[in-house]
Amino acid sequence: MPKRESSQGLALRPPPEGLPLFRWVYEELRAAIIEGRLKPGSRLPSTRSLSRQHGVSRGTIVSAFEQLMEEGYVETRVGSGTSISRNLPDRFFQTPRSAQADARRVPSSARLSKWALALAAPFSVLPPSQISQPFQPNQPALDLFPIALWSQLAGRRLRGASPRMLTGGDPMGYGPLRAAVAAYLGSARGVKCAPEQIFIVSGTQQALDLTARLVLDPGDQVWVEDPGYPGAVAAFSSAGAKVVGVPVDSHGLDVSQGQRLAPEARLAYITPAHQFPLGVSLSLERRLALLGWAQGAGAWIFEDDYDGEYRFSGRPLPAVQGLDTTGCVIFGGSFNKMLFPALRLGYVVVPPQLVEAFSRARSQTDRFAPVLDQAILCDFITEGHFGQHIRRMREAYAERLAALHGAADGPLAGLLEIVRIQAGLQTAARLPANIPDREATIAAAALGIHVDSISNFQISRRDINGLILGFASSPPEQIREGAKRLVKALKGFSAV
Repeated sequence: MPKRESSQGLALRPPPEGLPLFRWVYEELRAAIIEGRLKPGSRLPSTRSLSRQHGVSRGTIVSAFEQLMEEGYVETRVGSGTSISRNLPDRFFQTPRSAQADARRVPSSARLSKWALALAAPFSVLPPSQISQPFQPNQPALDLFPIALWSQLAGRRLRGASPRMLTGGDPMGYGPLRAAVAAYLGSARGVKCAPEQIFIVSGTQQALDLTARLVLDPGDQVWVEDPGYPGAVAAFSSAGAKVVGVPVDSHGLDVSQGQRLAPEARLAYITPAHQFPLGVSLSLERRLALLGWAQGAGAWIFEDDYDGEYRFSGRPLPAVQGLDTTGCVIFGGSFNKMLFPALRLGYVVVPPQLVEAFSRARSQTDRFAPVLDQAILCDFITEGHFGQHIRRMREAYAERLAALHGAADGPLAGLLEIVRIQAGLQTAARLPANIPDREATIAAAALGIHVDSISNFQISRRDINGLILGFASSPPEQIREGAKRLVKALKGFSAV
């Protein structure tokens, strides 16, 4: 179809199929202005003329003119008709520069804040092709998640959503979900709390960020397990705190070492139920010693209930928070590992004296978590689906861990020694000295296996050489097949 010319030589391309005529006229006129085919000050044809010329109603042309006028592209004067605005920025009429030309621009002298300069590298996001690789750490069994059930709950909530639910939310979170979380934590984790102490957050990382802002000043010392969670190190370092790595042994964080290394610390970060990444549990003696230190020093404890639910023998260990008698423990957990990472919902239980400060801080950051997602999760918990899912996952993860143990006793014997844990989504495995763990991860990746090196999680110490092997996300047959490829990657070092 040939282009149709206006009385001023304006070419309007044929309207794409399905595009409303108003939108077509508006976008064609706007493009002509931006591209310089219609010059500032030039007069547009009358709405009647354009209507006849292009076979559309005059009302459509009028609506397009009005939209362009509101955006400042055209102006109307009595007796003069409609013309292109004379005050358009010159940049509208410049030919777009190449990327090479942009690279030669002098950067702004505006500087970043100290907080921005202290930020760690962003968390890596695996492409979909790598999520199903054997031994992927920190990944739940997405193949076993009841998506159809979740979709039903979501559909029901959306169909019944009230205007009140669509208007906004409470910085603390959706009330019924906080009540459900409080009941669950009391019965399953031994946490002493009321709904009024619970905040719904996007996950543990947000809880750490808010905690760091509220209880730490620049220069304050913080105990962090060594090796330990890099996200905690990043959150505390970004707040200007001095992170002190406290060694972890078979009984968990060594409290006496922490007192020796940083006696004036203001906060201790722990993963007592299933230490990340070594998988050990904090002994009762150490738990009591840690609480005694915090109470005597006027310090805080952040208890990250990492993988606390997934214990495959006996009941999950009660939380340190349940032993606290003075309100010095902040307890955080996440549904993202228990259900699916894209959920982005977790919780933090704060002592009563921190509730008001936490509420103010939350309202000044992202205000509140998505209300509809909270409501769906609330239904998932209160209708019993959450408890059923956790029980099912414990059975599946125990089976997958057994497959990994079988591989360690079989083809992987002599190449690595797996820490015999009975909890979590992954386990640590020690390597012989002739196989550096960072190089081992590269060799494994070349064969389609994703593992982490323990060296990446050490803060001050350098004495642990090993890998972190996830087992939760892979069925037993995939674990066994992955073990064969891992053998090939590790045996390559023996041949050197």
